[in-house]
Amino acid sequence: MSDALPVAAAGRTLIDIIRDLKPDHLTAPTPCADFDVRALVHHLLFWGPSLEGAARKETVPPPAATEGELDLTGGDWAADLVAQVGRTATAWDDPAAWTGTTHMGGPTELPAAMVGGMVVVEFLVHGWDLARAAGRPATWDAALLAYAHEEVAKTAAMGREMGVYGPEVPVPDGSPPLDRVLGLTGRDPSWTP
Repeated sequence: MSDALPVAAAGRTLIDIIRDLKPDHLTAPTPCADFDVRALVHHLLFWGPSLEGAARKETVPPPAATEGELDLTGGDWAADLVAQVGRTATAWDDPAAWTGTTHMGGPTELPAAMVGGMVVVEFLVHGWDLARAAGRPATWDAALLAYAHEEVAKTAAMGREMGVYGPEVPVPDGSPPLDRVLGLTGRDPSWTP
């Protein structure tokens, strides 16, 4: 899979999931610990500009010091999130986004390819979170799932140290790639609301 393609592929599925969300889903629990759908939509809107900026090697700080300082889910939150995911995917479609180093909203430089991989995992895993909360299926291409598993395997320990991922959820040997990705990020693949 080309390095420039995975964000767009993950973004397309995430956009489809977002378009299926209804206002009554906002209070539904998600597999993402401590996040209902509203909090997860807010999280994606809060960090979206920083992830988009990272593709362009621009430091775009989040809109507030903490996610809890403002609510980004007013107005047409679904259209806002679809637009943000689209802009982020488009920005990462540029092969230059994957070279050198970049920032994710702060001064710390990280390898751009690592950040791109994190964006893929963010879109895929939070897409799964939202799909589960809404009670709808979600599928991803096998190549994208293999790529996401490889990327999350590289950063899962760091993600747990930063509090981004929960403790690993063991999955049986031979589990599908999506289940392995979910387990590494601290999610139970069999979670239901």
